[in-house]
Amino acid sequence: MGEIVNLRRERKRAIRRMDAAQAQTNRALSGRTKAERLRDEAAAERVASRLEMTRLNPEREKE
Repeated sequence: MGEIVNLRRERKRAIRRMDAAQAQTNRALSGRTKAERLRDEAAAERVASRLEMTRLNPEREKE
């Protein structure tokens, strides 16, 4: 037989783990310089632009 587990405690542990991971991400993001933020924003815009260029346009195919 398996071990008896208190579900309330396990749920709270899972929430704490998720909160700790989110806190780590927030600490990493808030400690960046303006240049780093701008560089990351520009990279995200490049990725979005490339995705938009490769997207199929059904309206163009009808012509």
